[in-house]
Amino acid sequence: MNTLKLEITAQGVAVVYIDVPDRSVNVFTPEFVDDMSAMVEQVLGDPAIVGAVVTSAKNSFIAGADLKVLVDAYDQGVTAVQASQRFARENAMMRRLETGGKPFVAALNGLALGGGLELALACHHRLLVDNPKAVVGLPEVSVGLLPAGGGTQRLPRMIGIEKALPLLLEGTNLKPQQALESGVVDALVSAERLIEVACNWVLAHPQVNKPWDVKGFSVPGGSGCLAPHAVKSFQYNTSLAKRDAGNYPARLAILSAVFEGTQLPFDTALAVEAKYFGTLLANPVARNLMRTMFINKSAADKLARRPQGYDTCRVRKVGVLGAGMMGAGIAYVSAQAGIQVVLIDTDRTAAERGKAYSTRILDKAIERGTQTREGAEAILRRISPTSEFAELDGCDLVIEAVFETREVKAQVIPQAEAPLMPSAIFASNTSTLPISGLATYSQRPDKFIGMHFFSPVERMPLVEIIIGDQTSQETIAHALDFVGTLRKTPILVNDSPGFYTSRIFSTYTDEGMAMLAEGVNPALIENAARLAGMATGPLAVTDEVSLDLQKRVIDQAHADDLPVQFLRSHARPIVEKMNALGRLGRKSGGAFYVFPQGAKKHLWPGLAELFPVAQAQPDVQTVRNRLLYIMALETARCVEENVIFEPADADLGAILGLGYPTWTGGTLSLIDSIGLPAFITECDRLASLYGKRFRPSSWLRERAVQGVTFHPQTAR
Repeated sequence: MNTLKLEITAQGVAVVYIDVPDRSVNVFTPEFVDDMSAMVEQVLGDPAIVGAVVTSAKNSFIAGADLKVLVDAYDQGVTAVQASQRFARENAMMRRLETGGKPFVAALNGLALGGGLELALACHHRLLVDNPKAVVGLPEVSVGLLPAGGGTQRLPRMIGIEKALPLLLEGTNLKPQQALESGVVDALVSAERLIEVACNWVLAHPQVNKPWDVKGFSVPGGSGCLAPHAVKSFQYNTSLAKRDAGNYPARLAILSAVFEGTQLPFDTALAVEAKYFGTLLANPVARNLMRTMFINKSAADKLARRPQGYDTCRVRKVGVLGAGMMGAGIAYVSAQAGIQVVLIDTDRTAAERGKAYSTRILDKAIERGTQTREGAEAILRRISPTSEFAELDGCDLVIEAVFETREVKAQVIPQAEAPLMPSAIFASNTSTLPISGLATYSQRPDKFIGMHFFSPVERMPLVEIIIGDQTSQETIAHALDFVGTLRKTPILVNDSPGFYTSRIFSTYTDEGMAMLAEGVNPALIENAARLAGMATGPLAVTDEVSLDLQKRVIDQAHADDLPVQFLRSHARPIVEKMNALGRLGRKSGGAFYVFPQGAKKHLWPGLAELFPVAQAQPDVQTVRNRLLYIMALETARCVEENVIFEPADADLGAILGLGYPTWTGGTLSLIDSIGLPAFITECDRLASLYGKRFRPSSWLRERAVQGVTFHPQTAR
């Protein structure tokens, strides 16, 4: 058996070590399932073996299924019926294990997620190593699926539906003590005694049966619509699932599988689970979530775009120019990563205020118990506030985060470069100004790069790396190394007005403002965005970024005489009107929204006078499509103009940076899911109604004719 190592103790206990070759963690593979099936039969058929302990030879138990295999199912045209049989062999093996009459103990020496925990649930006893990193859970809902190895049936039968549903519907990972208290595992054991305790349990329990295989079994707390917990467990959670607006079908499928399955014999219940799993795997939502949020994000986090052939750069000292919210956030995450930070502002007092931002974050972490006082003080000691550029001597990297005007940046770039060593990188955190233009103020444009963080920096996972005309490959590699040190997700884009994320973000906010000017009810605009799955409505998010910033960006585009598509003509009148009124956003007390003290924000009543609501209103689907499609169409233009190198980066940037709905997989995945011909047809309809900004290019139309997708697809 290539994936298992089996040792038999003197007392006849088979200790099985899972070790899937060429994998850093164990996952379910066809070979592993074959080996497990053979092992189960060997244990059950050999009179000299009294039972088995299943553990791992790696640092973790099993991480679940191989998502790279599952993600191809949709592209291969797998039907729901075919998909429902995907884990038939795994389920047959686990069912044989639990009904064979000999005890099997899961000795979980590390994390057990998804199918790993389901295998443990099939065992007769579960021991978990008492280590904070040894988390267990069924996270399938996060990839648009449900547990297909009996998880929706065994867990409710073990701990009751009321306790099981939150774990299934939220995909919650449990730390060891939580797992014990919830009943998911039976005991916590030190790593040194794990196998010994497991073997002792086998010897003490020669005859075993699962409760649900004993006549007269009933689910703890009851099942079905008459169970005491039914209103809370099913009706309440169904209401929560419906808030997904049909975008995420996995929660309703889980609820259905649990509700139906727990009223049926166990083997029939497994068939119900398989049926619902099949409907999800044959749905593009699961494909999109798996591909973007796990496979592609994991690749980006591992710096898959890094140019090869350059030594890894370990930034030990970084300079941050500008101690406002953005600069202060960059200083915090750098210091948190163990890097010395020189935080510069126009005077020492302003720089100290920037450092105080880190103090506030750390104080809250201490209150929550997620940070110690000693750890917080160590982070703060790494941040040195100053007003002196000479303090940048010895920095490996300088990140400029000063006021978003070319004049201010032109002044600070030469001053900051003067004390730097030749190998140091200079990065601009600008979100709109072209990097190649800013690089003209540098004495070494090959070391100049864009590094666009998102606010608030400590919470937002994305960094957009922008390559200027003269940026060297070595500079790109070292910039990515720094982002990796911060444990953030980088995407790589070419220089362009607005780059990628700011460019598609402006189409979203501008479309919201355009609809407002047309007389679309502002509540309809915002609610349609949320129903589509956007993190924030276009008017609300414009209030957050501020209307005066929008005005500066638009005015700069006109001053630079940029092409017409960058002038934002359909949004400019609204931006000008709000600026004239002094309604600039949250920072001024509100623009499209009001922010009352101690109360929830709400739409500003004055909008009705400024932008009268038309008698005829569009349907929700049209508003939804305008918002989602305009961003997707602009992304396609970025691909056409070579702003975007890889579709995966476009999708990650849209979701992680801008809050684009995860169910879509990102802007380009949305187009692929809809199908390019259908996408173009809808864009043409919107163009005829709302303006030529929706009109697809001839390049995009040609792709549709040729049947070319943005993401590569496996052959059917």
